[in-house]
Amino acid sequence: MPIRFLTAGESHGPSLTTILDGIPAGLTLTPDIINRELARRQQGYGSGGRMKIEKDTVQILGGVMGGETTGAPIALLVENADHVKWQGKAIAPLTTPRPGHADLTGAVKYGYRDLRPTLERSSARETTMRVAAGAVCKHLLGQFGIVVGGYVKSIGEIEGDFNGMPYAGRFESAENSDVRCPDSIAAEKMRERIRQIIQNKDTLGGVLEIVALNVPVGLGSYAQWDKRLEARLALAVMSVQAMKGVEIGDAFENTRLPGTKAHDAITLTPNPSPGGRRAGDEGLFRPTNRAGGIEGGISNGQPIIIRAAMKPIATTLTPQMTVDLATGTEGPTTYERSDFCPVPRAVPILEAMVAFVLADALLEKLGGDSLAEMLPRFESLRKARLDDLPVDNTGHFFWE
Repeated sequence: MPIRFLTAGESHGPSLTTILDGIPAGLTLTPDIINRELARRQQGYGSGGRMKIEKDTVQILGGVMGGETTGAPIALLVENADHVKWQGKAIAPLTTPRPGHADLTGAVKYGYRDLRPTLERSSARETTMRVAAGAVCKHLLGQFGIVVGGYVKSIGEIEGDFNGMPYAGRFESAENSDVRCPDSIAAEKMRERIRQIIQNKDTLGGVLEIVALNVPVGLGSYAQWDKRLEARLALAVMSVQAMKGVEIGDAFENTRLPGTKAHDAITLTPNPSPGGRRAGDEGLFRPTNRAGGIEGGISNGQPIIIRAAMKPIATTLTPQMTVDLATGTEGPTTYERSDFCPVPRAVPILEAMVAFVLADALLEKLGGDSLAEMLPRFESLRKARLDDLPVDNTGHFFWE
């Protein structure tokens, strides 16, 4: 059964909820595992005033007994601390849509008399529950040694340089930076650029890089369009608010190269078994990873690398021109409290979405209703080595 989840709730409503279905039985799960990821989502220089109000903690309402998942749907809830300031209060209608936001398109689609229902549901506050669901998926992947981490590659025009730095080191350095950039020199420049944008009452976007390590060969498929792993990852990443572009590996750089230089050569590397070397016991090695760990819709065993472009968010303290839909007159937008640069806070959100897709693909590959069933199946998966491949050079009749 596939892993799936739905979120519900509004930005200033009583709470946010999600139901995560398809997680196998036997996975140890406590609120602390989820709360760690929720806390990461609330950290980052450039955050708005909401992060000083909310201290998100999760309540597990179903699917877990005695600290272990049961295989039933997992129900999670996070209360909105800010709700008490809104409950029962008369709120002025919002009639001036913000350029770049869902305000206008939502009003056209649903026929709202006030834009606030769009604002309340389309808000990135919804990602709280994506992070909660993704925390469970990250924890599940961790049982198989699969790690999902991320960091900020650029903010505005400032780009970090961490070539040669191991991925694990990038993850650790990013978590020690309030802009989540592993390059300390670039991080300081990013911080100063964000400080300037706050003074200018504007917003900034950037590029984030999410990496999955120790992913086995064989997740995804080329057989159907909606089973291709890069397509599933792209959908998940692009579904996050303010994400407007995605690439797998060196996709855009590869467009400038001829085919002989854009792909990852396949070579042999000695990989003797514990009992000594034998014929065919060599690993298949890639000296480069321009494909970003996915070929033909299937993971190839290398790190999966995803980059996402996050636009400057639409809510700006400096007004933009719009039209008041109630009066039909041109005028300035009305400011709603928001971040100045949400890029650092988006890292754990994208990690959550990537973890969700990979956990779903892993369960699709292994099958099983419990962790106890999945673990031995994982150990028996074929590896990228000659000894694991049944290719025997035997002829056959095509379309006989």
